[in-house]
Amino acid sequence: MRYRSRVTAPAAALIGTAAVSLASAPTARADAPGRTATPGAETVGDPVFPALGNGGYRVTAYDLDLSYDSGTRRVDATVRLTVETLQDLSRLSLDCLGLDVRSVCVDGRSATFELVDEKLRITPCRTLRDGRCVVIDVEYGADPAKALPHTGWVVTQDGFATAGQPDSAHTVFPCNDHPSDKARFTFRITVPDGLVGVANGTLVGTWCRDGRTTYAYRSRFPMATELVQITVGDYVIKNRQGPHGLRLRDVVPTARAAALEPALALTPGLLEWLEPKLGAFPFETYGLLPCNSDDPNAFGFTGLETQTLTLYKPNFLLQEEKKIGSHMMHELVHSYFGNMVSPATWADLWLNEGHADFYGLLYRYERGWADSLGLTTMEARMKDTYSRGDQWRKASGPVAAPNAVNLFDSQRYLGGVLVLYALRQVVGEDVFNAIERTFLERHRGSSATTEDYIAVASEVSGQDQSGFLRDWLYGTTTPRMPGHPDWTVTPVPPSLAAPHSRRDGQYHDASATL
Repeated sequence: MRYRSRVTAPAAALIGTAAVSLASAPTARADAPGRTATPGAETVGDPVFPALGNGGYRVTAYDLDLSYDSGTRRVDATVRLTVETLQDLSRLSLDCLGLDVRSVCVDGRSATFELVDEKLRITPCRTLRDGRCVVIDVEYGADPAKALPHTGWVVTQDGFATAGQPDSAHTVFPCNDHPSDKARFTFRITVPDGLVGVANGTLVGTWCRDGRTTYAYRSRFPMATELVQITVGDYVIKNRQGPHGLRLRDVVPTARAAALEPALALTPGLLEWLEPKLGAFPFETYGLLPCNSDDPNAFGFTGLETQTLTLYKPNFLLQEEKKIGSHMMHELVHSYFGNMVSPATWADLWLNEGHADFYGLLYRYERGWADSLGLTTMEARMKDTYSRGDQWRKASGPVAAPNAVNLFDSQRYLGGVLVLYALRQVVGEDVFNAIERTFLERHRGSSATTEDYIAVASEVSGQDQSGFLRDWLYGTTTPRMPGHPDWTVTPVPPSLAAPHSRRDGQYHDASATL
C-alpha cells in the first residue's frame, strides 16, 4: 500500500459539506446526440507511481498566488490551471493531498468537488468538450508544518521552501503531478515586510501595501511540477553575471551570506566547464538557494534541482571546493538532464541521475580530487562500480526498472553512469558527445523516455544500439564491459539487503558520494 492512501481530516469535512459522494456522481454525461462524456482516467500510467496524474487533459499553464502569515505560519492560496481537454469530460481530477480546499470553479462557474485519497475530483456544471481550453480555479489553505509522512514543504526558521520531487508537489498545490505534463508557471507570493518571497524564473514585479509585499515571478520555459520552487524567509538576493551574460541569482539566508559566498562564487566556473559539453545554459537564470534551516533533518537530501534555483542544505556549501564542487556540478547538469529534458516516466530517472553523476565525476577527476572511495580517475571508479553491478541489480533491480521504494538507490546514479561509460567505450568519445547534444536538442522543453535515448544513440552512432543498451539498462546481470575484458563482478551473496532509499526515511543521496 502506498504511504498516502487516506483522506485528510480537512478533506473529510469538505466531502461531507461541499461535495457530492462518488456513488451519486454521474459517470457519463452528454449534451449532444451521439457524444458521451466520461471521467478522465485518474492516472497517466506511470510504472513507478501509477496513481499520479489524469489522462483527460494536459496543463498549459499554472498561475499560483500564495499569501504567507508569519504569525500562524499558514499559507492561503489560489491556483489557476489552464488546461486543454483530450476527450469529452464529465469529470476530471487533480492530484492533491493535505490541502484545505475551499472552492473550485471551472470557466468561472462553481463546480462540485470532493477529495478522495490523493485526488481532488471536480465535476463541472456542464460537459467539457474535447479540444477545449478550460480554466480551473482552486482556492485552498495549507499548513507547511502539517504532519504528513512525505510532503513537498520544507519548514524553515522564518518561512518555508518547497521540494516536490518525486511525487509531493501536490501537497503544495493541486496539480497534474507528473513530469510528462510540463507547463508554464507564474507566481505571486505575498509576505510580511522583512521577509522575501522567491520562486522559479525571473522577478517581474513587486507591490507593497499595508505592511506586506507581493513578489511576482514568471518562468519563461515549461516546467514539471516536481521542479517548482517557492520560498519565503529572511533572504538577501545576490546577483552576478555568468558566461555569455547569463544572469545568476542566489537566494541566501541574510545571516549566512558572507560565509556562503565562496561556494556561490563557483557557479560561473562550473558553467564555463559544462557549456562546451552540453550547450548553452537552457534557462533565463540560475542560482542556489541554501535553505534557511539549521535542522539537519529538514529534508533528506543534499541538493535538489528545482528549476533555475537549486535547493541546498546550507551547511553543505560551507565546505571547501574539492568537497562540494562535483556535487554542485551534479545539480547544475540537472538543468539539462531532468529540467530542460524531463523524464517521461519515473522509470526513466536514470537519465537524470546517471548523467548528473557522470559529468560530476568527470569534473572531479579532471581536477585530481579523490572521491569518497579515495579514487582519482573515472576508469578506477567505473571498475569499482562494475564490481558491484550484480549486487545492485539484485538489491535495486535493473538501472531503468526501479520501483517506488528503490527509486533513489545508487543503481539510478552510479549504475546509470556505468551505462553511459559502457556506451562511450563502444562508440568513442566524439560520437558519445554528439549523442548527448542531439538528445538534448531533440527533446528540449519536453519529456523523454529511455527508448528515446536509445533511438538517438542508434541514429547518431550509425549502429543499432538497442540490444546493447537494453542489456545494460534492463538485464538482471551485468554485461561485459567493452574494452575491459579483465573487469569482474563480485558474486551476489545469498542474503542481500537493498540500499537505503528516500522511502525508508534514510535516503541515500547517491550523488553525495561523488
